Amino acid sequence: MGPNTKIPSIILHISFEHKHKLDEKLCSDILGNSTDPFPCICNQLLTRCTGSSQMASHCSIIQMDISGNSAANFSKTPIVPRCTFGWSGTQSSTFKPPLTKSSLPLRAVLTSETPNVSTSPLNDDGKIGVLLLNLGGPETLEDVQPFLFNLFADPDIIRLPRLFRFLQKPLAQFISVARAPKSMEGYASIGGGSPLRKITDEQAEALRKALCDKNIPANVYVGMRYWHPFTEEAIEQIKKDGITKLVVLPLYPQFSISTSGSSLRLLESIFREDEYLANMQHTVIPSWYQRDGYIKAMGDLIEKELEKFDQPKEVRIFFSAHGVPLAYVEEAGDPYKAEMEECIDLIMEELEKRKLTNPYTLAYQSRVGPVEWLKPYTDETIIELGQKGVKSLLAVPISFVSEHIETLEEIDVEYKELALNSGIEKWGRVPALGCQPTFITDLADAVIESLPYVGAMAVSNIEARQSLVPLGSIEELLAAYDSQRRELPTPVTFWEWGWTKSAETWNGRAAMLAVVVLLFLEVTTGEGFLHQWGVLPISR
Repeated sequence: MGPNTKIPSIILHISFEHKHKLDEKLCSDILGNSTDPFPCICNQLLTRCTGSSQMASHCSIIQMDISGNSAANFSKTPIVPRCTFGWSGTQSSTFKPPLTKSSLPLRAVLTSETPNVSTSPLNDDGKIGVLLLNLGGPETLEDVQPFLFNLFADPDIIRLPRLFRFLQKPLAQFISVARAPKSMEGYASIGGGSPLRKITDEQAEALRKALCDKNIPANVYVGMRYWHPFTEEAIEQIKKDGITKLVVLPLYPQFSISTSGSSLRLLESIFREDEYLANMQHTVIPSWYQRDGYIKAMGDLIEKELEKFDQPKEVRIFFSAHGVPLAYVEEAGDPYKAEMEECIDLIMEELEKRKLTNPYTLAYQSRVGPVEWLKPYTDETIIELGQKGVKSLLAVPISFVSEHIETLEEIDVEYKELALNSGIEKWGRVPALGCQPTFITDLADAVIESLPYVGAMAVSNIEARQSLVPLGSIEELLAAYDSQRRELPTPVTFWEWGWTKSAETWNGRAAMLAVVVLLFLEVTTGEGFLHQWGVLPISR
């Protein structure tokens, strides 16, 4: 290290299980007498934590601050690290960093005063792979019904009581057949299928090139949750290619149980059943909505579209995010709403730096069924804005990084028509990110920043949100939600008809119970309208 080199400030958050007290010599063993402390500390600490085989009680955070102006000063002055150990039984002892924009969850796990991403190869001892996870979409009209079946057969999409989970697939079959005609009309209007696979393949190739340009040769794979190429297909190719280090990157900026969570839960089950995968080092980047490159890329797209209006300053920016059931957030601890709101704040801060101070609104689209979803709803909000005299509206599909049915048909056709009929005179829409260079470069940087933690149990600064969204193994990530999601508590304690908050929940559950009862009778008796329609096979 040169005479002017600054020793970076390191914050490592490590979650693991330990039966006994941590070795009292941990700090001294880590620091030693090395004159090059930075790699020594990282390597020894991660080796100590991940190499321990007797782990059983929770150590949540280790914080170490090391500072100095030169290697010479470092060798002359004893280092006194600040080590704070937070045990699960004594939450008060856990270090809690202040809630600031600089402490957002899942910014780089390792922060240093030298922000440049290293361009030295990091795969000397292994072959690197990056797995991009996405929803998937039907590529032809014939694919629509089976795609919908795969979607609704996912227990993270439709939650049935444990007693009735054997009806998950019959219910999915019923819903997919019922919804297929309308969905086929939507896909027909955008060319007969979803462009999601094509765009995601292009993003994968762009990411591979960006990593190669940064001297990180890596294979990039695409795994879709509900259609080809399925996650299982991507995993098979990963095994064939002999990948030994895997970075899992869901293409959802914000984490939700129903999107990233569902894909990661599937991956977890695949990993557990395969010895090769169980021994493969991996890490997960579950959300990245707060990364500077992503925020700047969104700012670039919004600024460009605002310039197309006659009076850009008069345009209201309308962020439309994909909705999730309210119960996911309030009862299952889904961080989606909090991350979405923070994402909007960061984008607006970026626009303010560019002297753009337009008013803005956030609403949620694509709700299904009678239960309550996140509010405000996009369609209702558009009508309200028209009634309030808003004349120019710029729609921003904030939760999507690729064009698909929700942007090309729902926003561009349905919501545009609704807006014009509601008194809004000028309509615009920001395109999805796609392969926007700033966005792809930032994804490459996110992958590179995660590589030192592949196989290590490292988590990011999680105190900025109540939700726990770690950068670590798939099992670690999902364990954060399992304790809350297995049995959802009753949201209200009284019955109420109408369309109030509590009533929507109860009415939805009543409707679901009725459907479950009908399906049960169909399956047990072998007769009924589903058998008559050919949805279920005739048992006679």
